[in-house]
Amino acid sequence: MAQQRIHFTASDTDAAQGACRHLIHQYGQHPILEADVIVALGGDGFMLETMHRFMASNLPIYGMNRGSVGFLLNSYREDNLLERLQAGKITKLHPLKMVARNLNGKITEALAINEVSLLRESRQTAKIKISIDDHVKVDELTCDGVLVATPAGSTAYNFSAHGPILPVNAGVLALTPISAFRPRRWRGAILPREAKIEFTVIENRKRPVSAVADAVEVRDVSEVSVEEALDITINLLFDPEHNLEQRILDEQFML
Repeated sequence: MAQQRIHFTASDTDAAQGACRHLIHQYGQHPILEADVIVALGGDGFMLETMHRFMASNLPIYGMNRGSVGFLLNSYREDNLLERLQAGKITKLHPLKMVARNLNGKITEALAINEVSLLRESRQTAKIKISIDDHVKVDELTCDGVLVATPAGSTAYNFSAHGPILPVNAGVLALTPISAFRPRRWRGAILPREAKIEFTVIENRKRPVSAVADAVEVRDVSEVSVEEALDITINLLFDPEHNLEQRILDEQFML
């Protein structure tokens, strides 16, 4: 393991940049094309940026917390990094693929690791039709919005919107309304990972809606489709005592 080649990357905060300098001095820095593993230093937001940036590399990403929450990150320690990398456990994630069409017919594709959300743009509530695998399931959802979350993202915006927390290996997605007005009793659904979700914005000029895939926003959408990109795999590396599956399980018992 002493020959493991590491590529370090860090957010622009003083804490992350200082940690990066110390670790590079101790372990060296390898170009991404020559690296065996990526070590990301920052918070959860930077970890998401790193996953997007290096998604095509197929390299395992080991995050260390130099931010605030650190849900997707391991604790920060400078010592024994090579041993920690060797003992780390891989969690495989698949992003969501969003295909959004706006009112002018322009199509935008984007990937989301946490969630794809549709959000009203104006003072008026959105009206959205929801279809699953070409079958209409909700004729008209009157709401502030609706989202589709991955298991990794189920503890984020989805949970704040009262959606379910999903185990990483459950093979499901969360479909969660945001402040639904009608139908009042609908609280969302848990869908198989193979499902294709299609949203059609009703009265889309009077009630404009935006679609957001992590950091990519498309304004004034008319139709949005979402499905899991099973052909893309993100490999996250966690210390055995801080694995993502256990963290998500623990979140369900936080009072």
